[in-house]
Amino acid sequence: MERVVVTGVGMVTPVGVGSDASFEALCEGRSGAGQITQFETDERFPTRIAAEVKNFSPTDFMPKKKVKECSRFIPFSLAATQMALDQADLNLSDEERENVGTFIGVGIGGLESLQSSSLTLEHKGPGKISPYLIPSLIGNLAAGQVSISHGFGGPSFAHTSACSSSAHALGEALRWIQYGRADVMVAGGAEATIAGIGIAGFAAMFALSRRNDDPTRASRPWDVGRDGFLCGEGAGTLILESLTRAKRRGAKILAEVTGYAATSDGYHITKPAPGGRGAVRAMSQALKDASLSPQQIDYINAHGTSTPAGDIAEAKAVMEVFGHHATDKKLWVSSTKSMMGHLLGAAGAVESAVCVHALERGIIPPTINLDNQDPECPLDFVPHHSREKSLEHVMSNSFGFGGTNATLIFSKFKD
Repeated sequence: MERVVVTGVGMVTPVGVGSDASFEALCEGRSGAGQITQFETDERFPTRIAAEVKNFSPTDFMPKKKVKECSRFIPFSLAATQMALDQADLNLSDEERENVGTFIGVGIGGLESLQSSSLTLEHKGPGKISPYLIPSLIGNLAAGQVSISHGFGGPSFAHTSACSSSAHALGEALRWIQYGRADVMVAGGAEATIAGIGIAGFAAMFALSRRNDDPTRASRPWDVGRDGFLCGEGAGTLILESLTRAKRRGAKILAEVTGYAATSDGYHITKPAPGGRGAVRAMSQALKDASLSPQQIDYINAHGTSTPAGDIAEAKAVMEVFGHHATDKKLWVSSTKSMMGHLLGAAGAVESAVCVHALERGIIPPTINLDNQDPECPLDFVPHHSREKSLEHVMSNSFGFGGTNATLIFSKFKD
């Protein structure tokens, strides 16, 4: 099969607009959490904090007249993709452009547009609903707007699998190139669910932290005081390219995508399977796909959401797969959700971009707010401060509601 490499990365996150800005903020341990500003909250909302993208202007990345066509997640994706394409500098021919695929995973889509339009319908009637409503909120329009903007004629669709959405998008884009169906794939994820209905819905499930008076310390994976995740928002895009094409054009190769696996718990709509058995199979199968032993993985960017059950399940799964390599703390694990919150459908892509940067720079971002580590999770979670280490192989985990799991492995490129 064709080898697949990463030649461009773009990120829009709660800690920075831009790939370098986001990664540097994460390595400094800066939190993007704060009080919600996108809608008015009051004491009826048990959670009034989130990790919002700040200082973002859609018109920096798309024509002003098109902004009205889009819910918030779509400009995020257009921006991240433009950054990734700029870095990759693909120099596509017209024939090649017709075969570039666009896979952008989205978990929910334009939730804020759905909420506001529901109110318009109730109070003003159907005649006041925008003709752009449906194209603005459906999940595949992140990929659709990207492909339209750049004239990409290959497959264009959204993978929707909750918090694994964009990890699945990347994995399936990997397969598309490996099997010779395309030479270039634009793959990633986008999400923006910080709307009243979204925050209320997650809070009703007791999934969100309620540390409203201390937002930057609210997301605390593997800490005994964790009480749920924070909603984040943003987008990440990676340009995947066949090694043959990348070498032919003399591209700068950032990393190689060497492993991917997807599994299902088959257990519960929200709870992880006992012992993280679905996660165990995802990580084990990804290692097999990459032809790597567990001892060859240097770092895991974990799912690590800061929920009581999920964190334990993932830690147990890592211990089962990696054994003494993990429990002897030779394997480093961290959760960048401690700073960015949970980007839901975009999480896998953004965290994969973090993995690519970690490989390139030899820096592992920390898990902040890990003050009192849960004794049921006896791993090295890189608490508080980033670390430097020469990395060869890194793993990214994404697990979602419905018991869906995806694991990706990125490796330092070697010819």
